[in-house]
Amino acid sequence: ELGIRIPTPLGHGPSRFIPEKETIQVGKEDATMHTLFAESFATLGRLDNVTLVMVFHPQYLESFLKTQHYLLQMDGPLPLHYRHYIGIMAAARHQCSYLVNLHVNDFLHVGGDPKWLNGLENAPQKLQNLGELNKMLAHRPWLITKEHIEQLLKTEENSWSLAELIHAVVLLTHYHSLASFTFGCGISPEIDCEGGHTFRPPSVSNYCICDITNGYHGVDEIHASPATSIPVSSTESVCEVEALMEKMKQLQECRDEEEASQEEMATRFEREKRESMFVCSSEDEESAATRDVSRHFEDTSYGYKDFSRHGMHVPTFRVQDYSWEDHGYSLVNRLYPDVGQLLDEKFHIAYNLTYNTMAMHKDVDTSMLRRAIWNYIHCMFGIRYDDYDYGEINQLLDRSFKVYIKTVVCTPEKTTKRMYDSFWRQFEHSEKVHVNLLLVEARMQAELLYALRAITRYMT
Repeated sequence: ELGIRIPTPLGHGPSRFIPEKETIQVGKEDATMHTLFAESFATLGRLDNVTLVMVFHPQYLESFLKTQHYLLQMDGPLPLHYRHYIGIMAAARHQCSYLVNLHVNDFLHVGGDPKWLNGLENAPQKLQNLGELNKMLAHRPWLITKEHIEQLLKTEENSWSLAELIHAVVLLTHYHSLASFTFGCGISPEIDCEGGHTFRPPSVSNYCICDITNGYHGVDEIHASPATSIPVSSTESVCEVEALMEKMKQLQECRDEEEASQEEMATRFEREKRESMFVCSSEDEESAATRDVSRHFEDTSYGYKDFSRHGMHVPTFRVQDYSWEDHGYSLVNRLYPDVGQLLDEKFHIAYNLTYNTMAMHKDVDTSMLRRAIWNYIHCMFGIRYDDYDYGEINQLLDRSFKVYIKTVVCTPEKTTKRMYDSFWRQFEHSEKVHVNLLLVEARMQAELLYALRAITRYMT
């Protein structure tokens, strides 16, 4: 009546993939979650939707919030406005307008120059120089060499110090992988954010043009082909779970009986690496970056490419030659104290997290499955564990699951609700969120390994 436009939320709940009634309701949380919500609110000034989805796993969320708070707000080599700007640059590489918008607000809040937001070319040369590393880390980290590091550290008045570069690398990898989580779990923008509200009644299809900037194209739900829209019978899904558990049991028995030779293990790794190239999302259309987001990075046509395509051969990254535990951790901790410790704890929690359940089954050892997911992601990045039998991956991860993993890790902006719904159909949403935590941390560690190895080579 007063002519004031009242925003109406576009989404229902914190995720477009998880029904609101199945998320943890604020006000009904237990004491542990309440403390986490309070901490998150105190740190971020809001209870964001990432927190509301991650809280399915309170132990992980606590570690995540602690790490993010340290990276963005505690003492460190980089000034606060640089940190948020680097977050914008990293999230923009995956067209993640949700994270870009959050950090634009934070950047301005800590006194950042609004002119920088008109495009990367308006930011200081020092930050522009980071553009090349940002795009390679996000899309093809195996191409990073010590020469790239040298360029950043030796550009006279715009040079980075080693400590600043470590801080920047950790921020870039943090936000690339957080973009994977945002798209992989279908995080909706909050009502006060761009794309989170409308000022008109919902349209017939219940979808608005501003959803497109948040990676939701609406069409994949509306125009799903009949074959993919048919609901799967619960008996079929139950069989899926039973079959997976049976495979785990058989693999364990084979493991106990005989161990493959080193040559055979190497061959299986190469086979899996090659096969991972042919796993591509069925929705493989090009997603054009919106002008709003693409101004924060250069070379918009540069994206993920499988490392063995176009005659390129990337040498296998062998973990026993350079690992997080033996090399990366100490380098990070030496140049940016405490961060190595925080990251290490977060990696361990994601990797070892288990409630010993699988769908409706209790008292299940899921370590074999978790390791297969983690190692499959590292295999897609050309990283090999000598003591792992890569033959297990094909046994445990079916095609629809591999499509989901590869999309979320390599081209998260192409993730759709249909992909999310099509894997592990009988599992709880909390279990699917757990999968996303594994994807986030395995991806972050893979990016870090390539960057830290290049820094180590530069230093030696």
